[in-house]
Amino acid sequence: MFEMPSGAEIQSIISTLKGGAGYFIPEIYLSVLFMVLILLDLVTGKKNRGLLATATIAGLLGSVYFIFKQQAMPDTQFFFGMYALDRFGIFFKYFFVASGILAVLTTVIDGQLKKHESGMGEYYALLVAMVVGMMMMASSTDLLMMFLAMELVSLSAYAMTGYLKREPRSSEAALKYLVYGAVSSGMLLYGFSLIYGMTAETNIIRISMVLAAHGYDQLVMILAVLLIMAGFGYKMGAVPFHFWSPDVYEGAPTPVTAYLSVASKAAGFAMLMRFFFVAVPHGFDMYVSALHIDWLSILMLVSAASMIYGNVVAIWQKNVKRLLAYSSIAHAGYLLLGIITMDQLGTQAVLVYLAAYLLMNYGAFYVVILIANRTGSENLDDYKGLGKRMPLLGAALTVFLISLVGLPPTFGFIGKLMIFSALLAKGSLFMWLALIGILTSVISLYYYMLIPLNMYLRESNTAEDSVIETGMGAKLVTASLMILTLWFGLFFQPIANYAKYSAAIFGAFLN
Repeated sequence: MFEMPSGAEIQSIISTLKGGAGYFIPEIYLSVLFMVLILLDLVTGKKNRGLLATATIAGLLGSVYFIFKQQAMPDTQFFFGMYALDRFGIFFKYFFVASGILAVLTTVIDGQLKKHESGMGEYYALLVAMVVGMMMMASSTDLLMMFLAMELVSLSAYAMTGYLKREPRSSEAALKYLVYGAVSSGMLLYGFSLIYGMTAETNIIRISMVLAAHGYDQLVMILAVLLIMAGFGYKMGAVPFHFWSPDVYEGAPTPVTAYLSVASKAAGFAMLMRFFFVAVPHGFDMYVSALHIDWLSILMLVSAASMIYGNVVAIWQKNVKRLLAYSSIAHAGYLLLGIITMDQLGTQAVLVYLAAYLLMNYGAFYVVILIANRTGSENLDDYKGLGKRMPLLGAALTVFLISLVGLPPTFGFIGKLMIFSALLAKGSLFMWLALIGILTSVISLYYYMLIPLNMYLRESNTAEDSVIETGMGAKLVTASLMILTLWFGLFFQPIANYAKYSAAIFGAFLN
């Protein structure tokens, strides 16, 4: 029978929450920023795009100070073990703030969103809400908190995807995203309920302890893992949970597409690593059902299928956004390779690859937006001759695409090199996965290089050959992203060291 807590118990709960608030400052700060942006939109009226964008960037930059202060704090769990402060979570907090700032910069230059002068306060507020939700996804250590964080991100993403209300493609994309998201959330919650039913715990560390001490039903565990993988796989955009990706990426505003393809995907990987590394027993012989299935084998199949499907289907795409959407599916497969290794080297490689993906994918989408603003098209054929007419953008896009392939001297090469090195270090068991990764990277070289081929080696369909100018701010952002992609391809050690430091938190749980 349920009994109301006594006054002393309520005071104890309040005291515990107050004690944990000091470790939750970046999230509280960004929640205040969320409300400030809505009020600022109400106060300043419609013609306030520049002010709102500036306030959002300034607010996100302000959160870096509070995140930096957390680095001096000891690793701990708070809010009754539902949330963690650790170096792994701090890495992703920096990552999500950086992706949020880049999302604002891409929004400012996007021609489609420039037509929507009203309601931009809500847009930027939703963007900040997604940053908060993704921070919570990366740091949650409780099944309930994980689900709530994921829903915060999902609901904000649905609204941002359909933000171009008068565009049929945008509305269709939002509806598809909502339907697939609702199904995946239900499957994730059902998987969590099975885990709770076996352990009577929601904290992932205590779940691990109960499973190790008392055992579990193998078939129920496999079913739970499959359902949870469906929920995480939807966020990561991995096969076979990818069906929403191409239509959503094509129909959503391009800044939202870039944001979802980088930040939302990274949040899914952060949650997957924390959950599977800590809560679920791992190893090929620890629990195997009568069908000889374990969760690492499932991840192997998902990874291989994502690399093959994403790269092969991308070959036939004529819309550049859709091409990048399918390549995003393939990159989810490459990232899964690092998780499959179940060691600190593989985890470090995943973090480095995500950092590279942040620069090169945002850079590619940023240039795609600038080109679409000037040509009015995202079609691959309309890129013919643009290398001469837009020299900086052509050169930058080529660098980003080379990095996405994984060729030197770019940051993407370092990411893939670390992923494959971690995989091969585990022995011949993973050789076939590394081979698939290398062969599919060769396939990606074909469709990525179609874009520079059109820009530099094919004549334009129109007689126009004058240079197309872009603003100085856009040139500065483009050049900065291109230089950083090349710089970290040569001087990657600082990021690799920080990734190693951040991955060390799982040392006690990994083989």
